[in-house]
Amino acid sequence: MKNEFLNQINSFLPNVDYCSFRFVNKYTNIISVTRNVLEPIEILEDEGLMVTVINNGGYGYSATSNITKEGILEATEDAKKWADYSSGKLVHEFIPPSTTIDNGKYFTHEKDAWAKESNKDKVDYLMEINKSLKSKPTISNWGASFRYNRLETLFTDTNGSKFRQNISYILPQLIACAEYKKQIQTRTFGGHAHARQIGYNFLKESDLINKASEIANDAIELSMAINCPTEKLDALIAPDQMILQIHESIGHPLELDRILGDERNYAGSSFVNLDMFGSYQYGSEKLNISFNPKQESELATYNFDDDGTLADKKYLIKDGILKRPIGSFFSAQRAEQDFVACSRATSWNRPPIDRMGNINLEPGNSTFAEMVHSIENGILLETNNSWSIDDYRNKFQFGCEKGTLIRNGELKEVVKNPNYRGITKEFWHNLSEVGDNSSFSILGTANCGKGEPNQTIFVGHATPPCLFRDIDIFGGE
Repeated sequence: MKNEFLNQINSFLPNVDYCSFRFVNKYTNIISVTRNVLEPIEILEDEGLMVTVINNGGYGYSATSNITKEGILEATEDAKKWADYSSGKLVHEFIPPSTTIDNGKYFTHEKDAWAKESNKDKVDYLMEINKSLKSKPTISNWGASFRYNRLETLFTDTNGSKFRQNISYILPQLIACAEYKKQIQTRTFGGHAHARQIGYNFLKESDLINKASEIANDAIELSMAINCPTEKLDALIAPDQMILQIHESIGHPLELDRILGDERNYAGSSFVNLDMFGSYQYGSEKLNISFNPKQESELATYNFDDDGTLADKKYLIKDGILKRPIGSFFSAQRAEQDFVACSRATSWNRPPIDRMGNINLEPGNSTFAEMVHSIENGILLETNNSWSIDDYRNKFQFGCEKGTLIRNGELKEVVKNPNYRGITKEFWHNLSEVGDNSSFSILGTANCGKGEPNQTIFVGHATPPCLFRDIDIFGGE
């Protein structure tokens, strides 16, 4: 049926310089158990079509949920009108892509794995996790949930391109709060960090019942812990905090539309400018950042972006040197920069814009034990719980759920409310050691927001733990 749709819709393509049709079906299923009580099961689904037209240098688009001949033709005519109206009025004339994608496809197979497991079995599993979370009387709040998402895309254009992608992912979430002397500390697992393009078996294999007991014990320990000290320390940052560091201080500042000023009124701009690419020392020589849509099971793994650009791995930063932006085919035209396949939309009713895909920090050569052993006075930082960064993506401060002091090469006492701050331009130059393949973790975030109107999209981040020297650490008081 899907292939028939692609063949039939080709007859609606107008006589213009370029036109594309992007059909999207989006499905979400959320099952949650909070304090041993099942919440209403959520099922959300919608679908529609985005039409994009380029003609005489102008650009226009229109979306419709009316997937009939009449609805598609109306949307096509609207997109053409906008393209004709904008011709000669834009800051940059749009040049149509010339490549053809012939029957390309990318399918994940989580749909079958999720569907064959009954809701009762999923709820029973969540109930068992809840029991494990409520392991001690001092646990004051707890809960667990599973979220399954599927995004199916069908694409065709006047170049003769055709492709299908069916991307789905699973997001587990565990939370435990502990209270001690009116002090409440929270510990989580999963959430956006542990979302993957992976099957339901991943939830079973992750041994979430034991993980629930672990985070509950962590929350209790944190509730009785001393506050994090305020001093300059070496910071060993765990993968589930590194993803936030990469996301905010590398991913967002390298988005090309942001650099060009398109996001300034809504989400800010960037300290990065076009002259920096190819020469700017973004960080130490240990820093290697890739745009990698080919990483297996990561959130933003795909074969094509939403403008039909073939996806491939490219380095954004190599040996600390800034190489290229996160810029799509169309943005790169304006900036005369190399592009990556990053043109992405949250659904059928939004146009694609420059977005992070899988933005990964490539592994180094140090084991976790070696990095700990190298620290005389430092702290291990785990799991993000707050973030703040300025409009230029330069000055930042981030908070973590758990800190563990490191003295003379050994992990010591746990501290609560650990925070750190820095300046992007300086921070990455303090990168001293990068974890090896044994500590490389595939993580991400499923709720990155950007654009007007807002688009929430899934973004992958894979990284090992990393060691930074002389970081400004401070506590919660």
